[in-house]
Amino acid sequence: MQKIDLILLKYGEIALKGLNKPLFERKLLDNIKSRLDKVGKFSVRRAQSTVYVEPLDETADMQEALKVLEKIFGIVNICPVVKCAKDMDSIAKTAVECLESLDTAGKTFKVEAKREDKKFPLNSPQICMELGGRILDAALGLSVDVHNPEITVNVEVRQEAYVYTQKLKGAGGMPVGTNGKSTILLSGGIDSPVAGYMIAKRGVELEAVHFHSHPYTSDRAKEKVIDLAREMAQYCGKIRLHIVPFTQIQLDIIEKCPENYLTVIMRRIMMRIAEKVSNRVGSAALITGESIGQVASQTMESLVCTDNAVNIPVFRPLIGMDKEEIVTISKKIGTYETSILPYEDCCTIFVPKHPKTKPQLNEIIEAEKALENIEEMIDQAISEEEVLIIK
Repeated sequence: MQKIDLILLKYGEIALKGLNKPLFERKLLDNIKSRLDKVGKFSVRRAQSTVYVEPLDETADMQEALKVLEKIFGIVNICPVVKCAKDMDSIAKTAVECLESLDTAGKTFKVEAKREDKKFPLNSPQICMELGGRILDAALGLSVDVHNPEITVNVEVRQEAYVYTQKLKGAGGMPVGTNGKSTILLSGGIDSPVAGYMIAKRGVELEAVHFHSHPYTSDRAKEKVIDLAREMAQYCGKIRLHIVPFTQIQLDIIEKCPENYLTVIMRRIMMRIAEKVSNRVGSAALITGESIGQVASQTMESLVCTDNAVNIPVFRPLIGMDKEEIVTISKKIGTYETSILPYEDCCTIFVPKHPKTKPQLNEIIEAEKALENIEEMIDQAISEEEVLIIK
């Protein structure tokens, strides 16, 4: 395993933020420090659009740190580097040692150099030529390919010289907490965790609301959603999960409303509850995992009816995606295996045999008039919520 002295982190969009750039950088550093706390003590600092992560003592686990950093939004590239003195002999010696830890026989390479210290006697192209020649002289079985190399040797000359042969892909996006807060309606399915991930990637902090219909949904179903929130939190940061009892509201809807409207009316009531929670905690919008036409409650007409129930924006990042695309992302972020566990949530029980696929808003509003005590029931459900902090 290659030695790692420190980790250089590169970001993308943050560099384009002009006068606001320091705000985004500070938030990114705060997020990095918070997440790395569980894997040891690290120094985290920034300079020249790069974040430096350096171990402070033997408790710092560099391999675990790499795994954590890969899931922090705002980071584009992660470079585990070896430090050396700022002279070509030291740089060449370090580069050869790094390559000796790899399988190089018969492979191609190139050198990429970045000279931040303009006092260094060689410029970037000269560093590349000089170091490339010395690597060939080391007889490691390598040949040069500057267009499509199998190995890239990177050199950065800053306050010190840094050499690395590995550049890991970061999560991208913007640091969580830089673009406000929204509330995700989190079910136990595949879609909603992916929707939350995609909005959090744009720097949005998440609150989550889950509707629990005990005893029709089990405690294991609730634990499944908590597990999903934990998996999301690895990317999205801390999530406050509001578990709202929904049984009495569901039973009231089933008793009093036309069967073919049940799903849309339940969704409207869920949206109203989530909006009230959002207003209380300072969320500016709702997030759902709906994909147009996927099920009866996600037709164009049904979505118009559910949106009408609230007065804040509803974000649907999956709206134009098919199931295969959504599943691919869920596997990538690690929520898929939990999502497919066979524990029903309140959205999958009491499903009507023939749901209305093209409901009309005036018909839905008229049907809801049968729910005479719905406001009191909504307030009662919110008053009985269970709130968990998921990190």
